Amino acid sequence: MHPRLNDVVTRHLGAVWHQPIRDHSKTAFEAIQERARAADGIVLDSGCGIGQSTANLARVHSDSLVLGVDKSLHRLNKSPALPENALLVRADLADFWRLALADGWRLEAHYLLYPNPWPKPGHLQRRWHAHPVFPSLLALGGRLELRSNFKIYVDEFSQALDVAGGHGISVANTSAAEVVSFRPKFSISPFEQKYLASGHDLFKLTVDLENNK
Repeated sequence: MHPRLNDVVTRHLGAVWHQPIRDHSKTAFEAIQERARAADGIVLDSGCGIGQSTANLARVHSDSLVLGVDKSLHRLNKSPALPENALLVRADLADFWRLALADGWRLEAHYLLYPNPWPKPGHLQRRWHAHPVFPSLLALGGRLELRSNFKIYVDEFSQALDVAGGHGISVANTSAAEVVSFRPKFSISPFEQKYLASGHDLFKLTVDLENNK
């Protein structure tokens, strides 16, 4: 794991990130804002790619609004047919999470499925657990599930949760956020299907996040 991880996470936990929200993210958020406010529960599929995982999650969370968020219009335009309780949104996640938090959202569940691992040491702060937006990610609450074929990424995320728990961020059952190896019964996304077919080991962690504000 990166030797500066704890220091970077601690710094972000003690600061407010002021990067301006991108206009396209704000417009996309406003377009779904009223439906989200009226929903019985909200599930985020962050970095949804073509939205296949969003469609699958919408069937699992049939009583909730499931939002697949991705920054690539090219990927979103390849989406399959979606259940009625699912929507796709083109926005930058670092913007979208802050907008959702400012609007008072409290998630039922949050999925980070095979995020870009940014494996080079110099890319540490591009990983979500070492990104300035990490406190906002935690504050959205809900049952967070992270899946990856890159074990170091999941290990680092777990360690970042421990750092958050020790610095005044209320994170429930952090000690239960153990990294486990798993093989799903069916592939939730094209990446998962690809990694299974290639014989990759897959890893995940799940943790219940307190609804911070």
